[in-house]
Amino acid sequence: MRPQNREGILAAKILMVLSASIVFTLGVVHLVYTFWGPMLTPRDPALQLSMSQIAPVITKETTMWWCWVGFNASHSMGLILFGLLFGFLALAHGQLLFQSPFLLVVGLAMLGGLVVLCKVYFFSVPLIGISISLACYVASIALSRVLNTVGPACD
Repeated sequence: MRPQNREGILAAKILMVLSASIVFTLGVVHLVYTFWGPMLTPRDPALQLSMSQIAPVITKETTMWWCWVGFNASHSMGLILFGLLFGFLALAHGQLLFQSPFLLVVGLAMLGGLVVLCKVYFFSVPLIGISISLACYVASIALSRVLNTVGPACD
């Protein structure tokens, strides 16, 4: 393998790990905010009280507040899983990751979907973070594809 290819493959892996690390970090911060501190509580204490007393239509076994906490926690866990999985694959199984259209499309769909969700439902910080992650992800794939046409795949 030519030294240029090695450096390019390393760059593709670094970009993928950077993408995964951003998502992982957002997930961890969100999980911390879910269970500690006031960051994900309503500014109006009466709203939290009301949410803790009202059940959703689907069931009376929980309250809207417990649903809110659970949705935030599971959202965080999904981000953490994405970050761990794609970071691990980039570092330990680069060839598998970069040669799998299925894995690459799933990751792209996840990040693209998160950008849309951030734009429509969230605020600027997660939108910026996920957008940077998506840009790193796409650049990583593009770089791996260019290198794949001139030499062996990422290993």
